[in-house]
Amino acid sequence: MQKSPLLAWGLLLILAFIWGSSFILIKKGLIGLEPEEVGSLRIVAASLFLLPSAIKRFKTIDRKKLHYYTSVGLLGSLVPAFLFAIAQTRLGSAITGVLNGLVPIFTILIALFVFRQKQARAVYLGVIVGFVGTAILITAGKGSSFSGVNSYAFLVVLATICYASNLNLIKQKLNDVHAVTVTSVSLLLVGPLATVYLFGFTDFWPKLMSVEGTGIATFYICLLGVLGTAIALIIFNKVLQMKDALFASSVTYIIPVFAVIWGVIDGEKLYLLHYLGMAAVGVGVYIANTNKNHKNAGNTK
Repeated sequence: MQKSPLLAWGLLLILAFIWGSSFILIKKGLIGLEPEEVGSLRIVAASLFLLPSAIKRFKTIDRKKLHYYTSVGLLGSLVPAFLFAIAQTRLGSAITGVLNGLVPIFTILIALFVFRQKQARAVYLGVIVGFVGTAILITAGKGSSFSGVNSYAFLVVLATICYASNLNLIKQKLNDVHAVTVTSVSLLLVGPLATVYLFGFTDFWPKLMSVEGTGIATFYICLLGVLGTAIALIIFNKVLQMKDALFASSVTYIIPVFAVIWGVIDGEKLYLLHYLGMAAVGVGVYIANTNKNHKNAGNTK
């Protein structure tokens, strides 16, 4: 389905701004909350926001596809929410936003190895360049030096693998389902897990009642949940259904721009190697994505 290209690009830009702002919201939330609280609260807020729609739409879904909705909730929301929150305890929001740009590359690799979609040769060059950029970002230190491996960056890489798996899953198994249905039902299924964890296994509620700074941190994460998870996922799934998985994942071209801007505004320091790594990731994703689109231009639904 290749309708309304201008609308698709407009939605993609809005989505990039929302998701590009997510990393700074996580950073602000971590000032007053633990990473596990940030991750679970984000999903609780998103699932509650969409609860009325989810209850209504749950009655209409194909029960045989219930496991797909659950997988979408886990891969596209719950697991990445925790991974990003933990990663940003040791990574700046700008760098995290750039690493998030690996989603299209993993989308290609999963499509290749899982769904057996053939790729143009240049795609592999893009994948290699993208991973070189990732290696630079993971090891970059201050100035022009390498400072060893930052293992927390691998959590972001794992989150991008989750997102890429989710992209292919929706496109292959739920492409005929309305975007709001996919988003709301998937969050309905994982929301209880996040709720039980937040109130049963963390100190969130006592802190909210008594610790200064927890309230504003909670506001930031609830905003993140409603905008960055619930509303953004609806927009994302709509774009995915209008175009294809790789076009939808191309939002990650623009996300780093907003993430870096917010990071610099907030006083984060970026050095030469960071910029080199960012450039390599961007170039790698561009090469891979451009050749993939060219080769499969006539194969999109």
